[in-house]
Amino acid sequence: MSEKIIDNNGKAFLVLLLPISFLIIFLVATWRILLSIIVLIIGFNIWQQYQWQHWCQQVNPVFHQMIRETQGKITPMDLAIKGNFSGTTAKRYLDTKATEFGASIQNSQEGGEVYYFITSSILGSILDSSEPVKELPAQPVTKTARSLLVAPEAQVVESEPETEVTPPENHQQVTRSLEQQLVFGSLIQSELAKRLNVYSSTVYKRRNDPEFPEWSRSKDPDGIAWTYSEKTKEFFPLEED
Repeated sequence: MSEKIIDNNGKAFLVLLLPISFLIIFLVATWRILLSIIVLIIGFNIWQQYQWQHWCQQVNPVFHQMIRETQGKITPMDLAIKGNFSGTTAKRYLDTKATEFGASIQNSQEGGEVYYFITSSILGSILDSSEPVKELPAQPVTKTARSLLVAPEAQVVESEPETEVTPPENHQQVTRSLEQQLVFGSLIQSELAKRLNVYSSTVYKRRNDPEFPEWSRSKDPDGIAWTYSEKTKEFFPLEED
């Protein structure tokens, strides 16, 4: 009985020993070829990485220019059109830059991805809006300020009636400040955010929205609609018909 057990164990050991022996013989005979293949694969990967880094250095100026023009907002399609290369390559490049600079990636309503890179100007706007804006008294501005809002270049020809009720002192200060801001007929983002009593980042996100004039009208204490100019990066009051 014990001899059968020993015989069975010996056969099982031989079954395992034969494949291991063949594998050792194969490795001894072909180790040079296998080593050459491994070296070729590693060298090819290094060459590909070098080629990619060299290509990225050529695309970097285009990327930096688009970031300045769009204030940190960019899509793979925008970069592909600007750089004249494939969308897959553009997405790979933006993924690399997003990892490098810690950019946020959001899905757009059209189904694509939008990359947001934080620049110094955007960071300044966020810091300006870090504290809530105090709500101003809901009282109408004077006719002089109203005329400046509607037509900044027009000269005011109508004077205030003497019987008009004088606004509170703090509102007069806000009105004079607004008149000074509208000397050039426009407001910057942080100034408009304070007027609408919202965060500066909220104005930044909504400024290119087609419904921005109506939205700003609903927030403006005097019901004035505002529009954004991509050329000057400023906000102008929308003239009424």
